[in-house]
Amino acid sequence: MANITEDDWFIPPKKYEYLDHTADVQIHSWGDDLVEAFEQCANAMFAYMTEIEYVEMKDTQDIEAEGHDMLSLLFHFLDEFLYIFCVEPFFIARKVKILEFNREEFKIKARGFGETFTLGKHPQGTEVKAITYSNMQVHENNDDNGKTEVFVIIDI
Repeated sequence: MANITEDDWFIPPKKYEYLDHTADVQIHSWGDDLVEAFEQCANAMFAYMTEIEYVEMKDTQDIEAEGHDMLSLLFHFLDEFLYIFCVEPFFIARKVKILEFNREEFKIKARGFGETFTLGKHPQGTEVKAITYSNMQVHENNDDNGKTEVFVIIDI
């Protein structure tokens, strides 16, 4: 496990929104680069599951994901975090930080900072059943600001 620094516990500003989509929800996240846009997308997924302000950063969970292209990497990255929420210890992250991002081999190592989801402490939001490839998009440096954007539809 990589060393955890003081900066790891800092909560980044919110750079995501939820867009209307028939029977599902579309996450639109952005950042200065692909790493930040992916992190924000995972943060948005967890924030959709509960009121994220109630999640304390007491523990960490690490995941690894890989794909054959950028879209499959995004899919597997989110799916790994969804998996650790759905099985013991039912971990919900307040913040996700990517530790390694290999663009050539499409591999990610990331850490979630949070705690075990507990009814009563964490308001139950909408259950996320699955990540989908439907209309998934990654746009690097898409506008004049150099912003990178990610769009993902999650099945609820």
